[in-house]
Amino acid sequence: MNLAIADILSPSAIRVPLVASDRRGALEELVDALACTGAVTDPELLKKSVWEREQQRSTGIGEGLAIPHGKCAGVLRPVIAIGRPRAPIEFESIDRRPVRLIVLLASPPEKMTEHIQVLHRISRIFSNIATRERACLAQTPEALFEELQSADLALADR
Repeated sequence: MNLAIADILSPSAIRVPLVASDRRGALEELVDALACTGAVTDPELLKKSVWEREQQRSTGIGEGLAIPHGKCAGVLRPVIAIGRPRAPIEFESIDRRPVRLIVLLASPPEKMTEHIQVLHRISRIFSNIATRERACLAQTPEALFEELQSADLALADR
């Protein structure tokens, strides 16, 4: 399995900017974005799953990035949604800094291997400071999608 970002992310699942201004609202807004793609059949179940995971330990990994994730039966295939808040959101991140970019991953429970591989790929893409900054500065969903697609292709070429 080697899913490209373009296989699991659609510009329609990107919110630039997010309407929500708090952690829970942002997560719910991103789940709703995934539901609009048709990849999520039970958005309420996914919201519950993602929030429960978030309560175990914040997915704010530092450097202004959060990668919340959840697995539930209401998801048809691994998918991601991305949101850039208007203003940074407090996320209880490990570096105690607010989040400027949220990448939500949702997968069916039986796709554990793919789920972990996608988490790893997202982490690798955003470990590049320049990519992270360009993503945070993107003004449209399409611009953010193109940035991530380009970063993903560059990663695949290594």
